[in-house]
Amino acid sequence: MQMSLPSTVPSISAFACSADTSAITVTPEQSLALAETVIRRVVAGHHDRPSIVSNVAIRVGAEIVEGIRPPGSDLNSVELARHFDTSRTPIREALLLLEKQGLIAIPPRRRPTVLAFDLDQVREIYEVRGRLLELGAAHIAACATPADISRLQHGISEMVRAQDDVRAFFWTNVAFHDHITTAGGNRLAKSIVDSLLLRTLPFRRLSLAHPNRVKKSLDDHQRLLRAFEENDVNLATAIVRSNHRSAFETVEIVMRETKSAP
Repeated sequence: MQMSLPSTVPSISAFACSADTSAITVTPEQSLALAETVIRRVVAGHHDRPSIVSNVAIRVGAEIVEGIRPPGSDLNSVELARHFDTSRTPIREALLLLEKQGLIAIPPRRRPTVLAFDLDQVREIYEVRGRLLELGAAHIAACATPADISRLQHGISEMVRAQDDVRAFFWTNVAFHDHITTAGGNRLAKSIVDSLLLRTLPFRRLSLAHPNRVKKSLDDHQRLLRAFEENDVNLATAIVRSNHRSAFETVEIVMRETKSAP
């Protein structure tokens, strides 16, 4: 591994597979546990000891990522305090942690809510993230070590095994992009992508849940791996750009459909 920064994303290898051992499946409970693991690693950078504050932030954040708490839904501190059997003070601290990660909004003198992005905000996130991943892809195509390529090949293998389960494919996709930023040769780019991680996860899940999106994503990532193996910098960056454009267009379709639904 070229980077000394630890991975933000857990492996799903320890989770149960289907009866066919070649296929990876992830239950809703396992997916929630994976989301909690990701958030725990992010929260640890801001709240470095286990406490009721971090526990609340991890659980509520995971429920937001998993769509259990949808955009715009209220976060009632009294109800949360009752649920977690604590006072409102650690609840408020936990919500402030989640606000810093772009998962919730805390308007003045109003109840906190799960953040509801508009299309312009989503577009900006995809544009920034896409450009940074293009940098990483260019570096990998030009400079990847055999160990980097082996790790990415394993990531694609897991995506193939997970393609019939949207939750499993989502997490293998997240892990693969973490490999790209880890091997991408730019610490600042990785730190920025990691800082965007939590706010991008709900959109990435939304995109992959759309019909035929998993197949398109898998095809793109298999082509990207071949570009890495062939040291084709231009093709690698073009694939990343196209993949992000397609993913955003899918999110845009879903958001417009949701907005127009009765």
